[in-house]
Amino acid sequence: MMKTNVKPLLDYLDEILPTAKCELLYSKDYELVIAVMLSAQTTDKSVNAVTPILFKKYPTLTALYDAPLEDIEEIIKPIGLYKNKAKNLKGIVKDLVDRFNSVVPSDKEQLMTLPGVGNKTAGVIRAEIFHIPDLPVDTHILRISKRLNLAKKDDEPIDVERKLKKIIPEERWIKLHHQLIHFGRYYCMARSPKCENCKISDMCIYKGK
Repeated sequence: MMKTNVKPLLDYLDEILPTAKCELLYSKDYELVIAVMLSAQTTDKSVNAVTPILFKKYPTLTALYDAPLEDIEEIIKPIGLYKNKAKNLKGIVKDLVDRFNSVVPSDKEQLMTLPGVGNKTAGVIRAEIFHIPDLPVDTHILRISKRLNLAKKDDEPIDVERKLKKIIPEERWIKLHHQLIHFGRYYCMARSPKCENCKISDMCIYKGK
């Protein structure tokens, strides 16, 4: 039987991560869209190492629109999968300029028409830019939800998102999204999680705790 008493979890996260927030660097809405897309299958830290260079060299959507694909590839090369991500980046910029009047849409379906933007990325953009309640599930949240018996072992991210939304108050979705990411990044890591001082270990089914 899955546990649904999440108050101990919420209280603990408020205690250790009261100010968790997005760690991707950006100053404009479209920069966040690009940064979140680039962060797929890599770390925010690695993305933050290349995006300031990219956005300094091409400081506007128009500049990015005209930027040579090869130059974008060279700048983002350190993050891996750079050829496909550079192609998606150019596609996002083109769509924002040509289809959305250079404005990032808040509609989830419209966001998901942008190259490289799926359900998770769209949810992050809506929550971060527009403060629309959403609880997108990344690898950290997926792992933690399964460890805390809030999801099943074979659940996909979209399954976990639905389950969390059923048991978490909507007004906590955005905050919890950031808290769980930070919890997974700095406390409940995939390898060698810091179990010894964890106050919610009674919820956890991690075998190595």
